[in-house]
Amino acid sequence: MIMTAHDLAVVTAGLTTPSATRLLADRLTEAVSRHVPVEPHIVELREHARDIADNFITGFAPPALAAELDAVTRADGLIAVTPIFTASYSGLFKSFFDVVDNTALRGKPVLIAATGGTPRHSLALEHAVRPLFAYLRAIVMPTGVYAASQDWGGEGAAELSQRIDRAAAELADALSGRPASPEPEEEFVPFDELLRQQGR
Repeated sequence: MIMTAHDLAVVTAGLTTPSATRLLADRLTEAVSRHVPVEPHIVELREHARDIADNFITGFAPPALAAELDAVTRADGLIAVTPIFTASYSGLFKSFFDVVDNTALRGKPVLIAATGGTPRHSLALEHAVRPLFAYLRAIVMPTGVYAASQDWGGEGAAELSQRIDRAAAELADALSGRPASPEPEEEFVPFDELLRQQGR
C-alpha cells in the first residue's frame, strides 16, 4: 500500500550560510522522514527578512513571503527552529510568526527546536518558544530539541541524536494520527544510592 506523503513546513531562522540552525532543521526533517513519508518545504527566514519588515509597514505580504505563509498554513505539520539570542527566540523568528495568521496553526502539530552557543540557554525552548506556539493553539510536541555548540561532537552528539529521534517520532505519530508512544520509565534510584555512586 502506497502511503500519501504529508506536507511538512520547516521554518529555520539561521542568519548565516551554513548555519547550525539549518543543520538542525535538516536533521529533524530527515529523522521524521524515516518514520513517515513527508514532502518538506524549507522556509529560510533570512531570505525574507526585508519582506517581513515590509509586511509590518504595509499590512500586505510581498508575493515571495505570501507563498511561504501559504505553505506554512497548508502544511500538515511544522518544524520550527530558531537560534537563541539573549535567552529567547530571534527577532526574525518572532516577526515571521507575528505575520502568520493567528488561526493558521490551530491544531497543527509542531516540533520546536533551537540552537545556541551554551547549554544555559536550553530553557528558552520551554520559557519562550513553547508558549509562543501554545498561544497560537498549535499542538506542540512534548520533546523540544536544543543543540548547543558542544552537542555537534563527542558525547553530546549521541545525546543530541537521541533527542532528535524522540522528537521526530512524536511528530510522525501526530502526522499519522497515532497516539504518542509512551516514554520508557526511568529506573528509580534511591537518594542514598545516588550518593554512594558519586562517592559521597
